[in-house]
Amino acid sequence: MDFLRTIHGEVRWLVAIVALIVIVKFAIGLIQKSEYKSMDRGLMSGLVGLIDINFVLGLILLIGLGFDSQVRLEHAGTMFVAVVLAHSNAAWRKSEDSAKKFRNNLILVLVVLALVFMGVTRLRGGFF
Repeated sequence: MDFLRTIHGEVRWLVAIVALIVIVKFAIGLIQKSEYKSMDRGLMSGLVGLIDINFVLGLILLIGLGFDSQVRLEHAGTMFVAVVLAHSNAAWRKSEDSAKKFRNNLILVLVVLALVFMGVTRLRGGFF
């Protein structure tokens, strides 16, 4: 379980790095009124995929370590909400309005990151 916990913790940093890249890219795209391209869709999909992977790893840890801790359950619940929100970008995926896609995805990533931050700080007593 220690190996899995280490991987779960390291993927968190990948999520943070990709989220920062997405935030910068989408903010630039929104400011410059760029067209939302397949690379932008790929960045968002990659971020959601990393979040999914980390959520599954977390579920395995939760099942393996037990449901005996309220802090673990709160962490899992917060992360579940973050995963559901991360997938909500499908609502405007088919929109032709690039500004709408950049704006909505940017807000979504910021909210998801805030939830991840809250969930991690609650579990660990701090982010680092």
